[in-house]
Amino acid sequence: MNPEAQQQPARSSDAKAEIGQLNKLLGDCMLRDKVQLEKRLQGLARRVKQGQPVDRGLGEVRRQIEQSTAMLGARKAALPAIEYPETLPVSEHRQQIADAISKHPVVIVAGETGSGKTTQLPKICLELGRGLQGLVGHTQPRRIAARSVAGRIATELGTRIGELVGFKVRFSDQTSASSHIKLMTDGILLAEIRSDPELWAYDTIIVDEAHERSLNIDFLLGYLKRLMPRRPDLKIIITSATINTEAFSRFFDDAPVIEVSGRSYPVEIVYRPLQGDEDDQDRDLPEAIAQAVEELGRVDPTGDTLVFLPGEREIREAAEALHHHSLNRAGSHTEIVPLYSRLSPAEQDRVFQPHKGRRIVLATNVAETSLTVPGIRFVVDSGLARISRYSARTKVQRLPIEPISQASASQRAGRCGRIAAGTCVRLYAEEDFAKRPAQTDPEILRTNLASVILQMENLNLGEVAAFPFMDAPEGRNVADGYRLLAELNAVDDKQRLTDTGRMLARMPLDPRIGRMLIEANRKQCLDEMLVIASALAVQDPRLRPADAQQQADQKQR
Repeated sequence: MNPEAQQQPARSSDAKAEIGQLNKLLGDCMLRDKVQLEKRLQGLARRVKQGQPVDRGLGEVRRQIEQSTAMLGARKAALPAIEYPETLPVSEHRQQIADAISKHPVVIVAGETGSGKTTQLPKICLELGRGLQGLVGHTQPRRIAARSVAGRIATELGTRIGELVGFKVRFSDQTSASSHIKLMTDGILLAEIRSDPELWAYDTIIVDEAHERSLNIDFLLGYLKRLMPRRPDLKIIITSATINTEAFSRFFDDAPVIEVSGRSYPVEIVYRPLQGDEDDQDRDLPEAIAQAVEELGRVDPTGDTLVFLPGEREIREAAEALHHHSLNRAGSHTEIVPLYSRLSPAEQDRVFQPHKGRRIVLATNVAETSLTVPGIRFVVDSGLARISRYSARTKVQRLPIEPISQASASQRAGRCGRIAAGTCVRLYAEEDFAKRPAQTDPEILRTNLASVILQMENLNLGEVAAFPFMDAPEGRNVADGYRLLAELNAVDDKQRLTDTGRMLARMPLDPRIGRMLIEANRKQCLDEMLVIASALAVQDPRLRPADAQQQADQKQR
């Protein structure tokens, strides 16, 4: 018998045995490596069956497994000792939360802002051994929150941003291969789904502030629900204010809900409506804010105040009114600090820096749930916010200023009462508050579904009707969305995206404005149409960036 023929089965059995051994080692690899190496070993097993050589392939896989297991070992060794601030309510519940995460694929953690759930949950996950084989992905609705929360967690773990804790927002990626926790906007995680549909980069996902029910949050919740059967190892943690937690639990098949609220001081609610009694004169909003701040100053001349306003223009007008109201006449230094999402990171960070005297923070609803402004004693609530809403009549998405819901008003009042007994002055009547809706409508129910359809196609999320939304939009609204896309030549007769539709899906604009630009490009009048489209797309072309006012003035001149 040919000696080579005798050697072939021996080589084959050796290769099979080595493939079996290597498969056992995959459990100690990084998740992303494990998936790729599993496929490589399956391919090599097929080659062995076909009698083909596999020595070189096995050597490469062995080296990659050694590298991946070494990386996992280094990540375990890099973990610092984890401590929890005793002053935070969530610290009392950390064992209960840890047990629930260990036993259940989905856990809902409910607590008012300031309870510590945002900063302490990733640390609880690290103690459980999460964040080693993959990242603890931690989503925030806003960029300012992703940055500030990452900084806070890094400080508590005694590390710098970009090392153990990183963040990724649009135009800025401060993560590294050594990162265990990754803060990001929910939009960033959705965009990553296109290149990593199974989310193998993560072993844990925390969706923070889920009660806001933005379009991105609803997309994420639906996608994660659909992903769970394919990723039984993935842990999902949903955090919410104590609003409608039963709905989140039902959506995730009766997932456990853990309440972590507590340790807040009493908050007195005072109503000071702009429209006074018959004997009183009506006031405008800036004047009412100045008077409310002055009234609170008599209670505590050094107490910091958080003022909620609907937008940048209102913040600027309020700041001018406060300056004119002679806030410094009592002799104590008063600092006025704006806070909204378009500010530069350095200006946003002023809110978190220590200060002397009294501070008045003028903020949009970015300070309502996403982040905790430290040291707030008083709140002044205008009762207003810019809320994105689709106009069925004009077929355009708008950002009108509207009265906030009762839930939002309660969130705002809860921003004080963290350090001492607080006072919330509402610049509207108690009867007005009683008539307001209990909660803000989810964005999916007040947005242009043509934009939703384009986003879902762009993210490969499938059809609107088949997607597991917590609150599915009505069928006629979906039909209207497709009808508009058909008018724009974005979908064909079978409701599939055309080339024009694919271009529209990549443009962060209302579909009708985006379609204008596409056509203008074809007809060589893009420069002129860009001016018109910009005027239609922005809130107010006269608004200037706070950190580039002089340059904006020069451009406008």
